[in-house]
Amino acid sequence: MTGSWGWDLLIGLAVALLVTWLALIGALAIVRPRGGLLREALRLLPDVLRLVRRLAADRSLPRGVRVRLALLLAYLAFPIDLVPDFIPILGYADDAIIVTAVLRSVVRRAGLDAVRRHWPGTDDGFTVLRRLTGLK
Repeated sequence: MTGSWGWDLLIGLAVALLVTWLALIGALAIVRPRGGLLREALRLLPDVLRLVRRLAADRSLPRGVRVRLALLLAYLAFPIDLVPDFIPILGYADDAIIVTAVLRSVVRRAGLDAVRRHWPGTDDGFTVLRRLTGLK
């Protein structure tokens, strides 16, 4: 392309990273909560983070569930996101979407009762969490 293998490699890596990032953003768009649920997910995020921490520490849950939750906590603690947090609304929406997707899989694997046991918020918040995870 450019005649220099170094520049060709750099351009190729940049394009590969861009395509991967776009694919991840597309995946987030597919699994995002519909309607007003995304706004509610953002409002519940502090309670959900406490829930995730409590679930990850629960030894009675299957190991795969705890590993998934530990990876989620690591992602949330990592300073680089798919969409930077300084972008209004969207910056925190990617975190809410990823948390929602992981919680859906946790609820399906560990059961709603385990999640209810560890829920730190209100009953109304738990109702919203049930809608977010797709279990009613």
